[in-house]
Amino acid sequence: MSLPAISVTGLRKSYGSHRVLDGIDLTIPQGTIFALLGPNGAGKTTTVQILSTLIKADAGEIWVAGHDLHREPDEVRAAIGVTGQFSAVDGLLTGEENLRLMADLLHLGRSRRQRRVQELLERFDLTDAAGKPAATYSGGMRRRLDLAMTMVGTPKLIFLDEPTTGLDPRSRRTMWQIVRDLVSTDGVTIFLTTQYLEEADELADRIALLSQGELVAQGTAEELKRLVPGGHIVVRFADPDGYRRAAGHLGATSRNDAALTAQIPDAGGVKTLKKLLEWLDAQAIDVAELSVHTPDLDDVFLTLTKEPSR
Repeated sequence: MSLPAISVTGLRKSYGSHRVLDGIDLTIPQGTIFALLGPNGAGKTTTVQILSTLIKADAGEIWVAGHDLHREPDEVRAAIGVTGQFSAVDGLLTGEENLRLMADLLHLGRSRRQRRVQELLERFDLTDAAGKPAATYSGGMRRRLDLAMTMVGTPKLIFLDEPTTGLDPRSRRTMWQIVRDLVSTDGVTIFLTTQYLEEADELADRIALLSQGELVAQGTAEELKRLVPGGHIVVRFADPDGYRRAAGHLGATSRNDAALTAQIPDAGGVKTLKKLLEWLDAQAIDVAELSVHTPDLDDVFLTLTKEPSR
């Protein structure tokens, strides 16, 4: 079996008396998308900085891309790419010049540099804008160029920090597809940090929740959602008489007399819904609207994480 892209045991980091990370354990398989979520101040940035060799951990065994982070930091740096929240693109250079600069910094050589630059311009749909200054690019184009610059060195593992912050919905979905393609086509492993819980739900194979320096939950999006109660059905009745007859018999946890709505706990999924509809039909009670709410990652996040201590 192949080694994991990242393996972390007992990761700790403190600044003075303030403990930022308190015994983190992580295992991330190769060729997957992993999302680290948590409130501001939970320790996400510190985790990424340690794993990308920017700062040192106080304790812990850490392997990145098959290399011991403590003993082989140069090998780790050669195997990873980092795309930060704020673009590293030089606005005075053209898109092509930005890529050529990155290729020169990596000592690719002239012929290999040109091939790689053209490949990335085509792949990230930047060919038509290649000769234009990056300062004229839209936000989505700048993010694509930024990620293309990270890919110049063909990294095995990419740290993506807030990759779609500030992008419109269409540009965000374009970035999502690019990230998926990096994994499916290149076999790259993605370590994603994001404030958009929808983004983690959409992209990540596995998700970890960090709160006050501790991992409070790990798993797939569906596994995490099952940790949190709170599913319910909201029924809006067509008339006051039906509302009065039904509300007292449905075990509603909340009611709104003015809106003629009742909220009913839903622990049984389809079975609960079917039973409810059969009862309403048998009682000849008309329903104007019915909606089903299941816990989402927002519910998981709000339930399991805490505000950072001050």
